[in-house]
Amino acid sequence: MSWRDLLQTETEETVVYPWVGGRSLQTFNRTWKIEGRLPREHGWHEFIVSSRTAKLKGKADAGELKFIRAGYLVGDRFLCETAEAHYTLKDVDQLPQAHLIDPGLDRFARVLCGLAREGGQLVFKEETMPLGPEEAVVEAFEDRAKHVKGVKGVVPALELAFAMATYQRKAEEKRRKEEQERREKEERRQRIIDQLGDGAGRREAAKENFGEAAKAALAIGGATYLDHRNSTQKDEVVVRYRLDERRLECTCNALTLNIIDAGICLTAHYDDPNFDGGTKGDTWLSLETLPGVIREAIREGKLVVWRHA
Repeated sequence: MSWRDLLQTETEETVVYPWVGGRSLQTFNRTWKIEGRLPREHGWHEFIVSSRTAKLKGKADAGELKFIRAGYLVGDRFLCETAEAHYTLKDVDQLPQAHLIDPGLDRFARVLCGLAREGGQLVFKEETMPLGPEEAVVEAFEDRAKHVKGVKGVVPALELAFAMATYQRKAEEKRRKEEQERREKEERRQRIIDQLGDGAGRREAAKENFGEAAKAALAIGGATYLDHRNSTQKDEVVVRYRLDERRLECTCNALTLNIIDAGICLTAHYDDPNFDGGTKGDTWLSLETLPGVIREAIREGKLVVWRHA
């Protein structure tokens, strides 16, 4: 016998494994690294394995699992019949996730799940014999019953699965409602932006979003909108804005954007040939035209500010 005869020849064999991602196969006593292509989708597959590596061979029928337990599914989460005491209805995300679930299962079907290895992913095995009240619990869920305490024969795990599914449905409906409200709010905002291109649009938009309308109106005159607040008078709004590094404040009509109090002196002098002495010109202006008037007063050195922001 030579030394070559003492070498152990590497042998190949096949294993069936519930693959749910990754490049390793782990059973209860072996681990292999997958070489080459991976399966296109999660499921039971056959692999050719040697001492350290595995290669995909193809799809396979479901193989064996260990630590098989019975229970109920809440979505893709598994509630074991012997573990319901460890959870509350809000703990649905704390339940172990079950993989390779049969898509044709009815809600609250009693199922079996197990492991391909200790500490590994939980894998759906099959639907098992119901205890009796499952169909009545489904009907209660469809009827939006608050509980199933009146359903005869309901075990604690099934009652908790019902409560979890009900809680999950309410949370999802709340999320969808909030998302719908967010989309509608964004659509309204976009409509307002589209309307701000002309004076009539800005005044129409002011009914729904005064801030956006005021911002657009002031921008026409080269001013920057800062903030606004309601006045003590009905339909009047106090607007704060910046113009040429000055913070100013005015009061305008909330619907027409016409100025009520410009915050600067716009009273005609008695030597002004165009107006009667003492005429107050605030109301001749709007948020669009006020910045231009202020700039003209600054150029002529006649700006008198009554209201600083």
